[in-house]
Amino acid sequence: MKTAFVIVVLLLAVALWTLWTPDLDRATLERQYLQSPGDMVQVLDQRLHVRDSGPKDAPAVLLIHGFGASLHTWEPWAQTLSKDLRVLRLDLPGSGLSPPDAGNDYSDARSIALIEALLDARGLQKVSLLGHSIGGRIAWTFAATAPGRVDKLVLLAPDGFASSGFEYGKPAQVPAGMGLMRWIAPRWLLRMNLAPGYFSPTALSQENLSRYHDLMRAPGARAAMLARWQQTILREPQPLLQKISAPTLLVWGRQDAMIPFSNAADYQQGIAHHSLLALDNMGHLAMEENPQQALPGVLQFLTEKNGE
Repeated sequence: MKTAFVIVVLLLAVALWTLWTPDLDRATLERQYLQSPGDMVQVLDQRLHVRDSGPKDAPAVLLIHGFGASLHTWEPWAQTLSKDLRVLRLDLPGSGLSPPDAGNDYSDARSIALIEALLDARGLQKVSLLGHSIGGRIAWTFAATAPGRVDKLVLLAPDGFASSGFEYGKPAQVPAGMGLMRWIAPRWLLRMNLAPGYFSPTALSQENLSRYHDLMRAPGARAAMLARWQQTILREPQPLLQKISAPTLLVWGRQDAMIPFSNAADYQQGIAHHSLLALDNMGHLAMEENPQQALPGVLQFLTEKNGE
């Protein structure tokens, strides 16, 4: 009996050792993923990772990533957009190379305050916004509450309507077991969680998987992800959507398994000036899965003059 107990303990220890996923050193991550030391900037009381490319006198667009992602998710689009536009990208606090939030505040209001301060620091009174998933929710909330600062709005599979675990006016319901991700986040498990974001089973490249896995292991990043999830309190969208005056392009994969394509109709009902770009054979991460499928339509929308 004693021998059997020892064997079980040893097997458990080996299993935990195999699954244990420690943080990576920030300096190591910056050597691999930071393009320039000047991209780490101070905004209010927060250090942020920001890239600013393209002609500085061109119309500006700010790209806001989704949950668990980083500004690198936009790389294929940013390279093309920056030929005609000034393209700003940021890592939200606790994502990518941005350290966790200085006050442990991961609310949308905090994100919007940081974005406004970043725009002020860059001398940009008005920009277009392009947001994906929760970045889309932040973008449309900003457009609704500060309409004078938003020229155009592109929403790529935006979040915001109630769904399983997310009710209006209540903190999100986070499964208790998710807390283990602070210590246990093997690469194969991350792949399982990312795979539903793509329509094609082969669309998740090894390069992108490595980047997601590396950056989620930045010091404090996993605790920040959990805090952002736990602090999510949705507001009923329609009253806010009706306040959006900026021309809006909805971009959605018809096979999105994370935020279903049917949600587009809810945004069409609320936003006065909108158009829809529906993507066939596309999942939640269109800018990664097939960057060129939606990009021409997005670029045309952002570069044409309002009213054309």
